Amino acid sequence: MSKPVKEIMIREYASKLEGVDNALLVSIRGIEANDNNRLRLGLAEKEISVTVIRNNLAKHAMKDSGLSTLEPLMKGPTALAYGAESVVDVARELVKWAKDIELLELKGAVLDGTLFEGDAGVKALSKYPTREEAIAQNVGLVMSPGRNLVGSVMGPGAAIASILKTIEEKLENDEAIVKA
Repeated sequence: MSKPVKEIMIREYASKLEGVDNALLVSIRGIEANDNNRLRLGLAEKEISVTVIRNNLAKHAMKDSGLSTLEPLMKGPTALAYGAESVVDVARELVKWAKDIELLELKGAVLDGTLFEGDAGVKALSKYPTREEAIAQNVGLVMSPGRNLVGSVMGPGAAIASILKTIEEKLENDEAIVKA
């Protein structure tokens, strides 16, 4: 391949991956065409892109981005999966697909500069909460002391209100109120 063609490919990778700092590496070698199409269409529905890359050229395009962490895993046939809300969503989807397509190899992923190597690393990443889930968990943690305080304050008041309601009902029915 000539140098100008390589430079064009590097620019193309750089433009495709601009703003992408978190991604997942897979190998789709040996997957039948129908399964490959089904995989790509299924991922596209979730707004996940899959790009088959030439390792050396992609390394040049990624050298100044967060994806440079993936370089040690870029050996052999490689495809880069990215998109969705976060790389956690990408990992979850690809772990599901790996159960269905045996030849789909999960090579690794990068999240905020942290490298997750191999199948086990990607599966561990898929168990992380997404950004929205983490925010919801934090809001729940912040709200729980207030909820407990309101419950403590409202508890005795609710008990008194219940007693008063019982007394009111007995008076309305002309029943005697017995001291307990």
